[in-house]
Amino acid sequence: MMSVKIALAGIGKIARDQHVPALMASPDWELAATVSRHGSVDGVQAYDDFDAMLKARPDITVVSLCMPPVPRFDYAKAAILAGRHVMLEKPPGATLSECHALEELARAAGVSIYATWHSREAAMVAPAKAWLAGKTLKSLVVTWKEDVRKWHPGQTWIWQAGGLGVFDPGINALSIVTEILADPIHISSSELLIPENCETPIAASLTFTHPQGAQVGAEFDFRKEGDQFWNIAIETDQGSMILSEGGASLSINGEVQSATLGDNALAGEYPRLYANMASLVRVRGIDMDLSPMAHVADAFLLGKRVTVEPFVE
Repeated sequence: MMSVKIALAGIGKIARDQHVPALMASPDWELAATVSRHGSVDGVQAYDDFDAMLKARPDITVVSLCMPPVPRFDYAKAAILAGRHVMLEKPPGATLSECHALEELARAAGVSIYATWHSREAAMVAPAKAWLAGKTLKSLVVTWKEDVRKWHPGQTWIWQAGGLGVFDPGINALSIVTEILADPIHISSSELLIPENCETPIAASLTFTHPQGAQVGAEFDFRKEGDQFWNIAIETDQGSMILSEGGASLSINGEVQSATLGDNALAGEYPRLYANMASLVRVRGIDMDLSPMAHVADAFLLGKRVTVEPFVE
């Protein structure tokens, strides 16, 4: 089968680290163009104007959008109206309403749209979901603490309205939780710690309501130096489980199910996302699960805001 031509819009850190290597290694795709004001990929035709790319390259049938969430809607809308399939980096947009609008546009145009959640593709998420099936949840605690200076250097947009702050990584945890739990949960309270010079939180504490009464909570923090934590600890009526390293490692009743893989632990996430997108495009399918984003929106709606010291990178 011939590879499909795709354009990558927004050539920043996540595009260079994950999207470009995944596309270059895939037989499904040909990276035919990039769109960015500041970056490019060697050997790939570069544009600095999205509409110009759409007009000049009718042979490119798929667009993957990697720019920050606030400007993404206009790009996605233009691509859909031009008859292109659209893949959205997480979070899929700046608001739930605009994501719903994009889905309706895609359905009307008969094209695929895919809201990606890369952490759902981490190596041990599917085994964790399988182990949990049929068990009664007693508790679930998310601990997602990392150093923003290490993982998001110079990304000032993350501190501006729509940038999500600590929920940029935190939404990854929520994407795993909503994937592995059989029952839907909803936020009952949240506390947001917001630096006095920022518009988004640097830390957050969430409490959820579970339909069967299980205790569910999450702690997110962007200020963690030293060891970093991306863990989900679960207790059930039939034992315990810890999903760690962002979903790359799994321990069940104290027995490790996967080896720690260090920097390569999450290497398969984006190849699997692009394989999913290829499958959707073949059937003009749509995958716009917005449940992780709904939890973030609820956290902001219910959030008790606490001002903390300024953030200085």
